[in-house]
Amino acid sequence: MRMVSWAALCLAIGLSSGCGSPLRGPDLGGIYNRAAQQSDLERNPIIVIPGVLGSRLEHADSGRTVWGAFGGFYASPRTDEGSRLIALPMEPGLGLSELRDDVMPVEVLDRVRVLLLRLPVEQNAYLSLLAALGAGGYRDENLGLAGAIDYGEDHYTCFQFAYDWRRDNAENARRLHEFLMEKREQVLREDERRFGKPRENLRFDIVAHSMGGLLLRYYLRYGPAELGDEGPLPALDWAGAPNVERAVLVATPNAGSIESLTNLLDGAAFSWVLPSFPAGLLGTMPALYQLLPRERHRAVVAADGETALDLLDPAVWERNDWGLLDPGQDSVLERLLPESGSAEERRRVAADHLEKALRRARRFQEALDRPAAPPAGLTLHLIAGDAEPTSSRARVDPDGRLEITEQAPGDGTVLRSSAILDERIGSEWRRGLRSPIAWERVTFLFQDHLGLTRDPAFTDNLLYVLLEEPREPWHPEASSPEPAKASSPEPARASSPEPAEASSPDPAKPSSTEPAAP
Repeated sequence: MRMVSWAALCLAIGLSSGCGSPLRGPDLGGIYNRAAQQSDLERNPIIVIPGVLGSRLEHADSGRTVWGAFGGFYASPRTDEGSRLIALPMEPGLGLSELRDDVMPVEVLDRVRVLLLRLPVEQNAYLSLLAALGAGGYRDENLGLAGAIDYGEDHYTCFQFAYDWRRDNAENARRLHEFLMEKREQVLREDERRFGKPRENLRFDIVAHSMGGLLLRYYLRYGPAELGDEGPLPALDWAGAPNVERAVLVATPNAGSIESLTNLLDGAAFSWVLPSFPAGLLGTMPALYQLLPRERHRAVVAADGETALDLLDPAVWERNDWGLLDPGQDSVLERLLPESGSAEERRRVAADHLEKALRRARRFQEALDRPAAPPAGLTLHLIAGDAEPTSSRARVDPDGRLEITEQAPGDGTVLRSSAILDERIGSEWRRGLRSPIAWERVTFLFQDHLGLTRDPAFTDNLLYVLLEEPREPWHPEASSPEPAKASSPEPARASSPEPAEASSPDPAKPSSTEPAAP
């Protein structure tokens, strides 16, 4: 009876409101084909930066897949050799940048290939995003709305930046600079061949997902500058900004993510068809510590339920036997450190590596949290999810176990408040966003962390920003900001706003932004 009554009610309402009407997607081809096929000297080349786990890794000598395929000749975390390939080296007395191995990034991970019951299975990762932007090799695939845009046969200005997501993000920012310079020369040569002259003031538009957005933000602010392990932070001179016009961050954990902490403590099982990765392996990767939540946002509290924990303090990890220091991970450490003589020696090596990774994470977060308005000619855009319950607060019990106590809107991995870096979290709330990031535009969608890139509303909004939105003429002399200025950005407007005036160095300086309609 309830079903019949509900159906009758829906039918009655539907006569006036369209109840039961199928959801409609945009005609992306009809909207954007003309702009996509307009190949000229005005259109910026595009770089795609994936998030953590988003680049396929391969052992340089053997060609063995370290991440990105799970079947056949791949590095299994269940074996001694596979574990050593997946983990980064640990050695006291060496800095993180000196701890090298022979694992190399190969390409952005469009699909995850799995061998299940001897049958090949593929799970799409960044396939839809690459197809939507017309990346090489993805223009002719039948991908529904994402493949609806026709870029023509001579499209040559979309590139993929693959990087070793295990390593420090500031280190990868230097690799991004090298990549941009390489692609710059490639585009200029092609311009010369096609149009008889290279374009002036060549700049890129960059789309960065998840942790890739943190890497990008560091590059925009500091260019290829070394972060360093001690002393003053590098000058905030926006050294990367002259090479980039529009930076689109997608689901970026600008204030960190509790999920990163749970992975470092408990390991990760990404899918029931994939092998699990223990905490002892993930704990060797400096980038994961750079995704931890800030103490000031009170994301993780002590057993009393009130005292906020500084997750970048090595004493907190030692006191709770977390991650690399968990006695239960000694069997993993034994595989990674086969020449170690005892559990005590292995713990000493692990504690040294942990301290270096946490110290690096603190400097990286401090470098990103300094308030500063972007220089003229650079705009920052955000696309984030806010419809999935996402871990927002956790409590550590007296035995060191982590208990999730609260959830808030997000994409299931990254909180809405983290993506926009809302400094009202953990402090006094007031109307209007307070953020050290001067967003040009924020768009919220109703998808999970990776599902955002498959949403037609995502593709529609992204292509408008990259292909259709009016752009102001830019001149190199306009991009000379004074370093380390704080900002209070104005709300996004239809016309290009002037950068905010400098004010106090407080990272919680008020900022306001107006989300665009999904």
